[in-house]
Amino acid sequence: MRWKLADAEDAAGQGALFAEEEIVDRHVGTGEYRGLEFYEVRSRSIINEVPGVQRLPFRWTINPYRGCSHSCVYCMGPDTPVLMADGTHRPIKDVRRGDKVYGTERVERYRKYVVTEVLAHWETVKRAFRVTLEDGTSLIASGDHRFLTGRGWKFVSGTGCGAEQRPHLTTTNHLLGTGAFAEQPKVDDEYRRGYLSGMVRGDGSIGHREYRRPSGASWVQHQFRLALVDVKALDRTRLFLQRLGVEVDTFRFAPATADRREIWGIRCQRRASVELVERLIAFPLAPSDSWLKGFVAGFFDAEGSCSGGVLRMSNTDPKLLARVAEALERFGFAYVVEPGRVGQNRVVIPIRITGGAVERLRFFHTFDPAITRKRNIDGNRIKNSAPLRVVSVEDLGLEIPMYDITTGTGDFIADGVVSHNCFARPTHDYLGFDIGRDFDSKIVVKVNAVERLRSELAARRWAGDHIAMGTNTDPYQRCEGKYHLTQGIVRTLGEFANPFSILTKSTLILRDLPLLVEAAKRTDVRINFSIGTLDERAWKSTEPGTPHPKRRVEAVRRINDAGIPCGVLVAPVIPGISDATEQVEEVVRACAEAGAVSISAMPLHLRKGVKEHWMGWLKEAHPDLVPLYAKTYKGAYAPKAVSESLQETVRRVLAETRAHRPQPWLPRQEPSQRAVPKEPADVPVQQALL
Repeated sequence: MRWKLADAEDAAGQGALFAEEEIVDRHVGTGEYRGLEFYEVRSRSIINEVPGVQRLPFRWTINPYRGCSHSCVYCMGPDTPVLMADGTHRPIKDVRRGDKVYGTERVERYRKYVVTEVLAHWETVKRAFRVTLEDGTSLIASGDHRFLTGRGWKFVSGTGCGAEQRPHLTTTNHLLGTGAFAEQPKVDDEYRRGYLSGMVRGDGSIGHREYRRPSGASWVQHQFRLALVDVKALDRTRLFLQRLGVEVDTFRFAPATADRREIWGIRCQRRASVELVERLIAFPLAPSDSWLKGFVAGFFDAEGSCSGGVLRMSNTDPKLLARVAEALERFGFAYVVEPGRVGQNRVVIPIRITGGAVERLRFFHTFDPAITRKRNIDGNRIKNSAPLRVVSVEDLGLEIPMYDITTGTGDFIADGVVSHNCFARPTHDYLGFDIGRDFDSKIVVKVNAVERLRSELAARRWAGDHIAMGTNTDPYQRCEGKYHLTQGIVRTLGEFANPFSILTKSTLILRDLPLLVEAAKRTDVRINFSIGTLDERAWKSTEPGTPHPKRRVEAVRRINDAGIPCGVLVAPVIPGISDATEQVEEVVRACAEAGAVSISAMPLHLRKGVKEHWMGWLKEAHPDLVPLYAKTYKGAYAPKAVSESLQETVRRVLAETRAHRPQPWLPRQEPSQRAVPKEPADVPVQQALL
C-alpha cells in the first residue's frame, strides 16, 4: 500500500496517505460485519482539498472511510487460455495490463466478438471448481465466476434456494463461445522445416540457372529469393533458416508507392546455402504432425486469405494442394475444393475451410501462421454451434491460486467460452491494495479522523470554509455503525461552528439527528439525500444494498421537520432504467411533499473506471440498452440536453405541486461569529475503537 512517501528520487511520485508506523490495527469483522477486514490507520490529514480540475461546487471534503463492501469476485485457474486479439491464446496468468484480447459486445439482436483492452490483472486464492463441457473442455474457476449461457450469465456454483440462491450452472445449460481452443504447435525443427517448405514452395523462387558468356564459357547462378509484403512472415522465415544453418541477406525488393506498400525480401546466392534450402523444403516420405502443421502455416502465409468470413488457400501446383488436404484431413478439418479459375495462363485451385468462425479459429490455433492480421474474427457473431453443454460442476475441495482480468467489454474468451470478469475500483487500486483479493473485503478506517479534525479546525491557517461529506464514499455506510467516526465529525464541526454539508443514501443519519440540530444552531448545516427513483424494480436492480427509497423520503421529512434544510438530489437518473418521465415525476413529487428545500436531478455520470464497471453490469442485466449508452456516453457525461430535460421535469412538477417551499431554519450564528472552543483538548473526543 501507499503508506510511505514516494521515493526521494521519484520527484513526480504521489505522497503517501498514511505513514507505515501509524497503522494502528487490522482485524476481521464478525456478526453483521462478517467477511469484512478493517485496516485501522492514523491518517496524516482529514480535511482534503479538491483538485481544481474537478467539476465540483466545493473546495474541501472529509472522507473517514475508504473501500466498499459491495463488489464481485471472479477468477480462473492460472493455465486457462485467453483468446488474444492476434488470434493466439495465452494462459491467463501471463496476460498483462494493456494487452489486447477478444471480448464480446451486443449489437442490436446479436452478440459479437470485439477486440478490447486488458485494464487490470491480478492474482487471488479461491476455492476451486471444475466445469466439464461436452466437447471435453475442463475449466477451473471459483464458484463466483460467471459464464455466458444460452439463458444468460450463470455463476459456477450456488444453491437452489436460501441465502446463496443465484443463477448457477446446471447440466441443462449450454455455454456460448467458440469451443475449446486447439493446442498451439510446438515450434521444433520439424515444424520449422514444414513451414519453410510451405512458404518457399508457395511464394519463393529457388534454383540453379546456367548462363553462357560470349566466349562460350558457362557459369551457374545459384539463388534463393523470397519477397513479401507481410514482414512477420518474412522475419519468421529468416529466423527459421538461420536456426537450420542458412544465412540470408535482407533487401528492399520494391519501394512504397501511392497505392502499394513497401516490399522487403531475403536471399542467398552461395551454392551450399541454396542447396541446403532445397533439402530443407523437400517433402518427407512420411510427414510428422509437427511437419504438417508447419507446412500449412507456411503455405497459408504465402497463399492464404481470410476475409469476409472465408478462409482459403490457393495454388496452381496439385502436389502442394495435396499436402494441404492431407494435413486438413489428419487434423479433422472439413474443406471443399472450389472450381479452378484461370490466372496468368494457369489454373488456380482454391481450398476453402468450412465450419464458420469456430473452425477458422481452430485452424489458426492448430497451425499458427505468422501473419496475425489474417486471424481476425472481430465483428463475427457468436453462434452456439460448438458442443458446449455443461456435463458436470465439481467442487475440488481445495483453494488454489487463481487469476482474473478486467477488460473494456466486461468479459473475455476463456478456453473457448465467454467469461465474465471483475472491475477494479480506482480508490483501492490507488491505495495499492490487491484488487483481486482485497477490494470488496478490506475497508480503510481513519481511526484518528476526529482527533485530526479538531487539530486542523483549530489551526490558525484554517479559514472556516464549508466542508462537504459524502463526496467519495457515503459517510453513513455500514461500518459507520461500528466506528461512529461520522458521528464524531458532526459533533466536532458543530462545536467549532464550521459550516458543512452531507450527501448520503443512508437513513443511519437519523441516529445523529440531535447532533445535527445542535450544530445547526451554531452554523450552516445542509443535508442532501440521493434518491434516484421510487420504482421498486429499478431500485432493486441498481441499488440493492441501500435503504428503501421510501424510507429515504421519510428521512427527508424528519430532517426538515427538525429544522435542518434537507434537499434531494434525484441521482443518478439512469437512462433506460429510471429516466421515464413518470418515474422522475413520481420521485420529485414525493420529495416535494416531504418538504425538500431543493430538488435537482442529475443523469448518470460515468467517469473512467466506473464506466467500464457499469457497462459490464449493463451488458449482463440490460443488454438491450447497450446501444443507447454507446450513443449517449461518448465521454463521461450525458449530453447537456439530457440534463436540461430532467431539470425541466423537476421545475414543472414543483410548480404543479406548489409544495416546494423552504422550511423554517433554526437561529444560528454567522460563521464569522463562530464559537471556537478555547481548549479543544477539554472537549470529549470520539473514541474510534468501539
